[in-house]
Amino acid sequence: MTTVAAVDCGTNSIRLLVSALIGVEDEEVQLLDLERRMEVVRLGQGVDRTGEFTPEALERTFAALREYADLMRENGVELGPEAVRMVATSATRDVRNRGEFVRGVAEIIGVEPEVITGDEEAELSFIGATAELEDADTGFDGPFLIVDIGGGSTEFVLGHDDPRSVPDGAGPVRAARSVDIGCVRLAERHLVDDPPTAEQIAAATADIDAALDAAAEVVPLDEAASLVCVAGTATTVAGIALELPEYDPERIHHAWVPAARAHEIAEELLAMEHGQRAAIGVMHAGRVDVIGAGALILSRVVARTGAAGFVASEHDILDGIAWGLCLGAPDGSAQGTAGAQ
Repeated sequence: MTTVAAVDCGTNSIRLLVSALIGVEDEEVQLLDLERRMEVVRLGQGVDRTGEFTPEALERTFAALREYADLMRENGVELGPEAVRMVATSATRDVRNRGEFVRGVAEIIGVEPEVITGDEEAELSFIGATAELEDADTGFDGPFLIVDIGGGSTEFVLGHDDPRSVPDGAGPVRAARSVDIGCVRLAERHLVDDPPTAEQIAAATADIDAALDAAAEVVPLDEAASLVCVAGTATTVAGIALELPEYDPERIHHAWVPAARAHEIAEELLAMEHGQRAAIGVMHAGRVDVIGAGALILSRVVARTGAAGFVASEHDILDGIAWGLCLGAPDGSAQGTAGAQ
């Protein structure tokens, strides 16, 4: 059994997926989740203004990584490049104290963080988010538009109309674009009051709409049959729509949120004070001060695509990384057809 670990370090959170590759019938293979964790470390706090990671943000990130390293060892993952891969936000490439971050990560988990290309990020995210949707009777049809709302940026990835007709070597992605709007970036830049003023919301909305214009130059945003939204903003909004008393990833995964409800939730969150948002059962403490900005991005995305609603997915780039590690295993144990777990 191949056991691997994927780590995704973004502007707001750092996440871990430990997976085992298992065989099932007809030579199909599946990924079995052993651990799936998320910690809000706010690595990108202030980076938009200072160009550096703060000592406090670095230590929060390293502390979370030490916990993740322990979980990897407990699940039989051998720390190092054969079984562990970590990708990091593009800010990692641009900050002045990048070396300190890279050295700290390598000391803890045995690999350096990678700032992957936009094309590779798009493909990994698409594979992770759509493996089950393409292979299972979920009721959601392709082509899929995957939207990943992060802390510093948002990615748009559109799949091919018919994956079966894609030429060999072309990959699953038809078009992809990353734009510099994210829940942390917008909250720090515009939504400085609590709750934000109408003028601040209008300024944030203008930023979002301009970024959507840029994304639409590359990615046809209105041609997908299904809008699939991943990461914490989308899953939190889905949890609110489901009226869950606490965060429940199994119920949130593949939940459908109508467009009208997505817009309502964004308006409600932007009108709330900190304490009201913190009291929401599905709300992670680290998202309380940025969820309004994230929900506004999500609402504008839904409106721009013309979608009737969005599908929330708990699976994303982490799952794509894990598939890549497993299918590239030197022992050949990943031969067969990838299926959904």
